[in-house]
Amino acid sequence: MDQVDKQILFHLQSQARISMTELGKCVGLSQPAVTERVKRMEEKGIITGYHTIISPEKIGKCSTAYMLFRTCDCPGFLDFVRSSPCVTECHRISGEHNFLLKVTTDSTRSLEEFGNQCDKYGIYTILIVMSSPIDHKFLIQSLEETCSYSELVHQEQQ
Repeated sequence: MDQVDKQILFHLQSQARISMTELGKCVGLSQPAVTERVKRMEEKGIITGYHTIISPEKIGKCSTAYMLFRTCDCPGFLDFVRSSPCVTECHRISGEHNFLLKVTTDSTRSLEEFGNQCDKYGIYTILIVMSSPIDHKFLIQSLEETCSYSELVHQEQQ
């Protein structure tokens, strides 16, 4: 992956619907050349999808929480979690707990009901989100980050 690929990723992560023509202009390539690079990054698994970010509050999902979960029945718990519409993320973690879940519901009452359904799988701690000062950060936060450290050092020396 070269500098141009990183620039393409920088633009796509914030504007997934950008046209290939416009993306090409941003990185100094023709539309066919930038399309080929994007296709190659998709095939290599660097780009794994394009997503729409939905405001939970606008669709009635006003309560978000994280759950630290400890279970002895990982397969059964995972089947339950996969089938639950409340769970938006599930991470296997190290330490005292097995899993970290992100749960989004319409109310704290629904969150409590979800917790009650979890009781049969193990023990947990619910951490209710009060606010999200940093809700989402891009992996490449600036065009300067698309340069490698050695490139930046070389530029500074000149």
